[in-house]
Amino acid sequence: MSSPLPVFAAVVVAAGSGSRAGGPKQWRLLAGRPVIRWSVEALLRAGAAEVVVVVPSGAEPEAAAALEGLSGWRTVAGGASRAASVRNGLAVLGGPGDRPVLVHDAARPLLSGAVIDRCVRALDEADGALPALPVADSLRRESAGLVAGAVDRDGLWRAQTPQAFRLETLIDAWAGWPAGEPATDEAAVVQRAGGRVRIVEGDPRLMKLTFPEDFAMAEALIPRRTRTGSGFDVHRWGPGDAVWLCGIEIPHDQTLIGHSDADAGLHALTDAILGAMGDGDIGDHFPPTDPQWKGASSDRFLLHAVERLHARGGRLVNVDVTLICERPKVKPHRQAMRERLAGLLGLPPEAVSVKATTTEGLGFTGRGEGLAAQAIATVELPDA
Repeated sequence: MSSPLPVFAAVVVAAGSGSRAGGPKQWRLLAGRPVIRWSVEALLRAGAAEVVVVVPSGAEPEAAAALEGLSGWRTVAGGASRAASVRNGLAVLGGPGDRPVLVHDAARPLLSGAVIDRCVRALDEADGALPALPVADSLRRESAGLVAGAVDRDGLWRAQTPQAFRLETLIDAWAGWPAGEPATDEAAVVQRAGGRVRIVEGDPRLMKLTFPEDFAMAEALIPRRTRTGSGFDVHRWGPGDAVWLCGIEIPHDQTLIGHSDADAGLHALTDAILGAMGDGDIGDHFPPTDPQWKGASSDRFLLHAVERLHARGGRLVNVDVTLICERPKVKPHRQAMRERLAGLLGLPPEAVSVKATTTEGLGFTGRGEGLAAQAIATVELPDA
């Protein structure tokens, strides 16, 4: 069993404009959470005593919203360069000079506790630690669009963050760095000052979000768990000339009676999605005693459930609805129902199933007293 991790602090650099990503990427959502929150949560969870988040000047409200509910962090305004932003963050850190400090780029959100642990522990035998991955691809030099030669990849590594140092070591190294000269990273600064920087095992998931397409890649790297929910709803028949089922109006000699439009298919499906998230039921979100939902279109309830799923970084995999009734005949309208549900849910039609059955004249549905619907929804939710 390893010894407890020493008390450490962290500086998270999130002061960039994100121009290559199409805008400030630190506030964008990744699996339902702001990019900046992923790193700060990981550091706090690993035991960081203090996290300084370096943000653009004036962006403190955005940081407060992105990190709402977390404690142990504070912001400081960044500088004109990444180096200036790091130094601004170091300047407000407290603690003794030998305290380990991690400097991390917010654009690398998929930070694990294992990487943090390796970086901090490496300071027992070095002045700094840099997580990195060996270069696996062959490398080429280019000239005028043509291959100009090969580059030996032996000994080459892809550097990542967080990089770890003792607080005093890093501050002193920056103090001796030539003014106006750009620094690749903190490891380069400490190394020039005579420090020994150890390479520790990085993480392939610790990719940097640089371009818009990187967000899709990061989403794919996030572990997810599959959850299934079920829903069931019943409405009685009453006087009318049409009925709403799965978002489609069907001419009929009766209608379903309910506080809203009584679309039992959509009600069951809404409950199935909420159930897969453990998020209550349709009555919790839309009480039948509330007059504002009188006669409401049930697609509003379904879209609400989907929005709550997306807000948690979840996504629908497939849905299956079964309508239980003697009449009306569902088969002529089934394809229209599937297409309507697919449009509402943002799913391909092949991920949407609508079926119908009877009870062979048995029970309240068999006697034509009402209609029942049951639904199953499968979702994926982030496991982090």
